[in-house]
Amino acid sequence: MRRAADLFVECLRAQGADRIFCVPGESYLELLDALADAPGIDTVVCRHEGGAGLMAVADAKLTGRPGVVAVSRGPGATNVSIAIHLAQQDAVPLVVLIGQVARFERGRGAFQEIDYTAMFGAIAKGVWEVTDAGRLPEVAARAWHAAQAGTPGPALIVLPEDMLRDRTDATVIAPHPVVRATPSAAEIDAVTAMLEAAERPLLIAGGMLTDAAGRAALARAAEAHRLPVALSFKHQEIFDNASPLYAGHLGFKAPKPLIDALAEADLVLAVGTRLGDTPTQGYTFPRAPTPGQPLIHVYPDPLVIGSIYRSTIGLTCDPAAFLDALAARNSAVRGDREKWATGLNEVARRWAGYAPQPRPDGVDFGAVVAELAARAPKDAIVTTDAGNFSSWVHCLWPWDGSQTCIGAVGGAMGLGVPGAVAACLRAPERTVICFTGDGGAMMTGNELATAMAVGAKPKIIVSNNGSYGTIRLHQERDHPGRVSATGLTNPDFAAWGRSFGALGLTVSDPDQVAAVVAEALAHDGPVVVDVKSSLEAISAYTTISKLRGEG
Repeated sequence: MRRAADLFVECLRAQGADRIFCVPGESYLELLDALADAPGIDTVVCRHEGGAGLMAVADAKLTGRPGVVAVSRGPGATNVSIAIHLAQQDAVPLVVLIGQVARFERGRGAFQEIDYTAMFGAIAKGVWEVTDAGRLPEVAARAWHAAQAGTPGPALIVLPEDMLRDRTDATVIAPHPVVRATPSAAEIDAVTAMLEAAERPLLIAGGMLTDAAGRAALARAAEAHRLPVALSFKHQEIFDNASPLYAGHLGFKAPKPLIDALAEADLVLAVGTRLGDTPTQGYTFPRAPTPGQPLIHVYPDPLVIGSIYRSTIGLTCDPAAFLDALAARNSAVRGDREKWATGLNEVARRWAGYAPQPRPDGVDFGAVVAELAARAPKDAIVTTDAGNFSSWVHCLWPWDGSQTCIGAVGGAMGLGVPGAVAACLRAPERTVICFTGDGGAMMTGNELATAMAVGAKPKIIVSNNGSYGTIRLHQERDHPGRVSATGLTNPDFAAWGRSFGALGLTVSDPDQVAAVVAEALAHDGPVVVDVKSSLEAISAYTTISKLRGEG
């Protein structure tokens, strides 16, 4: 017989957990005690449960395996909810361990008691509250499987504090295999026939193709059938943007000329994407529920296929396996397909570049991104927080299909700094560059303390324009000249960085950009660069003056 907490640690290790991000709490003291002597599991202590959860989400994006975060009951669980929601929105496997009040206290409104099934049931793939220590192995295996199967997402294990002290003779259960179906020969025949009949086919590629196998299969299938490729939101890095088959990035408010050009397609092949509201520009392309052209939809979750869109062919299978099978088929490529692909590529490229300009109220943030893109190592890992500043990263980074980028499809602010810390831990030999705004930096930038504690060395680039920029853009579009609740009062971010022990640098003039970027990249340690960026240049695609004129 052994303590339940010790058994559970063995279960975690058996499922493949090698790192747990946490903020400690008295509701899971026994688990913390068991982790103290556990070989093979790195416990990373964070400064806020939101930051810990976002680190776990980023870790899962990097490894393809469930990220793990442990939090205490009540406030700890409510703080980590941002990561649970983001994992659901981004289709990221996440396992959340939550302490709970003792079993005899349940249902009595005890101190910090919450019913987590009621709280998280709508966004979690499963919530298991373990009242019998003997069921810990079963629940661990089920949660890990649920987090990865179908559409990946968050799975929660709730641990009553007294249960973790129980003695049990239960044994560890091996991981449950995650089954991914492969397409049949007949299904590939049908898809190939539709491709051969199409004059203007378009492939929309999504987040289920982010691993090496998915990217390679995407490149092979696109080349074999000369398919233009449009990339879903925050997954611009999975296909070479310099390829003549690149057909653009379907982010928020993609340029209308690009969407109009893509909508000329006479066949849409959507692979590895749920076709949510962002890549479809509010379900307008493809049009929901009945697209304006035949739709072939490939995704591993049967709950996705046919739920919003009527598919001509819907395949519940592994997206990479589908593209591999498609690439292996010879098909008659119509002679006008090159003209179609070239036309889309030309439209996409009109919006792909950016020329930094002198600005009256600060540094054009594009100048900083361009300099970093030119100087950073090719294998640098990029993390982006939510905000308009990332538009310059989309425009100027040389995405060739091999780089790693971690962003929030769900749009949550705060991923940038925690994501960079997680990336530094997973790949300490690589340069990690975090792009964040002044809003995101003040939400979770305190995790720079975690970076210092664990020896992580992120390069944190803060676009400091004194505004919640994305909301200000929407404000100027809908209520030109009326500014409400979007102005920010900020610290000196360079001094703030130095207070943690990082190198703090400031860019307040365009002439400083090259020297500061060179110093930041050369420094063997964490860096915070405070860019006094222009608010007038509110994104790579527009200015405040232009928005007011249009309004």
